[in-house]
Amino acid sequence: MSRNLFSSIVTVILLIAIGCGSGEKPAASYNGKPLKLAVIPKGTSHEFWKSVHFGAEKAAKELGNVEIVWRGPVVESDTGSQIEVVKNMITLGVDGIVLAPNQKGGLVDAVEESIDENIPVVIFDSGLDEGPEIAGYVATDNFKGGQLAAAEMAKAINKKGNVILLRYLAGSESTEQRENGFLEGLKEFPKIKVVSSDQRGGDNATSSKEKVDQLLQLFGDDLAGIFAVCEPNANGTLEALKNAGLDGKVKFIAFDPSDALIEGLKSGSCAGIVLQDPVEMGYRSVLTLVDHIQGKTAEPFTSTGEYVATPDNMDDKQIQELLTPAIFE
Repeated sequence: MSRNLFSSIVTVILLIAIGCGSGEKPAASYNGKPLKLAVIPKGTSHEFWKSVHFGAEKAAKELGNVEIVWRGPVVESDTGSQIEVVKNMITLGVDGIVLAPNQKGGLVDAVEESIDENIPVVIFDSGLDEGPEIAGYVATDNFKGGQLAAAEMAKAINKKGNVILLRYLAGSESTEQRENGFLEGLKEFPKIKVVSSDQRGGDNATSSKEKVDQLLQLFGDDLAGIFAVCEPNANGTLEALKNAGLDGKVKFIAFDPSDALIEGLKSGSCAGIVLQDPVEMGYRSVLTLVDHIQGKTAEPFTSTGEYVATPDNMDDKQIQELLTPAIFE
């Protein structure tokens, strides 16, 4: 065997060995160390965040060598606790933070502190006021989601009648975008009148029900529809409509699903649910952060999509997966 032929065979064997070894992605790391990433939701009690957690863990498993530290306040209105969680993660020395700020202005200082400590931050779900140089933003296009709600409302009430917009908490960027998108979308329908758009349901179903009870006392006799901009608001709205005997009569559009809202779609109590993809949101947020840590270019904004479930399409495969997304248990 000639020396050249022998060298060629050795080269081929080496290339094959390298190729076989590259079937698995190299584990994520920074300077040869495993990555510890904090994922901080607005709250930890709602199903939506459990699905985000599932997506984050899915990304970590695929990447390898990534540990997810999941921490957040119990309720979404507890901005002080969320700030404290961010500070604790800085003290812990995590390699990066994925954060859904429950106040667009209230978390700015904490995020800036993290970045000053060379801990990069990816924002997800809900935006942050300008200032900090974040590593990326992963979210639903919530303004578009609000527009989709407006179009579905118009369809449900035949493009005419009085409607209510039930707002969430002041300072929540994601729901503010939904609210603005809804109002903007309704401008295309001059025969639809918004009779109330300044009332807030708060961060739970009980306070939302109480607020809708009051609104139905004022407007229920001549009301065509209600839009609630998040899951707890929507659950409370549905309960109030049922108690008043108006479910199905007053057309109801929700944002984000729950078991009760899915049942409402089946029964006709709910005309539509605007859907996000929380699993994809958690998944993409972690991937974006790891790309940044490893020096790769990350997109400044990644949209995870927005959809509408109706009684007509709720059995479609894609809609079913979004109505009942996987959760981390």
